[in-house]
Amino acid sequence: MKTTPPHPPLIVIVGPTGIGKTGLGIALARRFSGQIISADSRQIYRLMDIGTAKPTPAELAAAPHHLIDIVPPDYTLTLAEFQERAYAAIEAVLAVGDAPLLVGGAGQWVRAVIEGWGIPRVPPDPPLRAALQAEAGASGAEALHARLAAIDPAAAAKLDYRNVRRVIRALEVYLKTGIPLSEHQKKSPPPYRLLQIGLTMPREQLYRRIDARIEGMVAAGLPAEVQMLLARGYGWQLPSMSGLGYRQFRPYFAGEISLAEATASIKKDTRRFIRQQYAWFRPTDAAIHWVDVSVAGSGGVTALAERFLQAEG
Repeated sequence: MKTTPPHPPLIVIVGPTGIGKTGLGIALARRFSGQIISADSRQIYRLMDIGTAKPTPAELAAAPHHLIDIVPPDYTLTLAEFQERAYAAIEAVLAVGDAPLLVGGAGQWVRAVIEGWGIPRVPPDPPLRAALQAEAGASGAEALHARLAAIDPAAAAKLDYRNVRRVIRALEVYLKTGIPLSEHQKKSPPPYRLLQIGLTMPREQLYRRIDARIEGMVAAGLPAEVQMLLARGYGWQLPSMSGLGYRQFRPYFAGEISLAEATASIKKDTRRFIRQQYAWFRPTDAAIHWVDVSVAGSGGVTALAERFLQAEG
């Protein structure tokens, strides 16, 4: 009788920014001979260390890391390319007998990997995107969304009309391939056993923690890091420079606001970002083992991971 080979394990650690995912990932990697595959959409960029809260050199040395510092700030890493690189990294970790840990707060990136999203391999078309952006500016974001709804109602139903960037991407895919984005996006889950661990804490407590971290970033030289990037020719129009922790400095360097006001803006926008992250990974999701890090240590998580890794696929 033919037996089905066991599915290899994949531990996934999710949660909002600043909650402690990096520390837990390193602790589990050291305990179980694991390697970390980063699912952070900003830590991919070289030269952008402070504003992305990239792991420190000591943390990077404590456990093998993948998909950090892999592209320059002017490179657009598509979701499809990330997914491809993540699968390759997971397979490389498994090939040497180590445990792969997918760690990050970029909900779309994590879901694309663990759910096996079908993602169109359509490279960005800057002139087309510029034309669609101009159309949104002239006719309004709602009109652009209505255009998408006419050709791909399933994709449009999932997108807020105010998220012009993603609406443009959906239109771009259709205009380049003739196939609606929703057809491209049919899922094919990968053959992994999943243990999903979600970290959380009371929201106000997390906000205080984030505020302190942002003040630490500014004190550690975040304004100088932004200035260095601008001096090297990385402009505000880049996705990397329009990200959280960087775009808020644009009016500061234009002399329009103070450093304190820029810092307050980062704090405010980070809170909004945290709410968006919780929309991807909800505490009501039964597939995720949620841990309130404000009251629980890592011992329970370690025992959970140990049982998971010892189980057969």
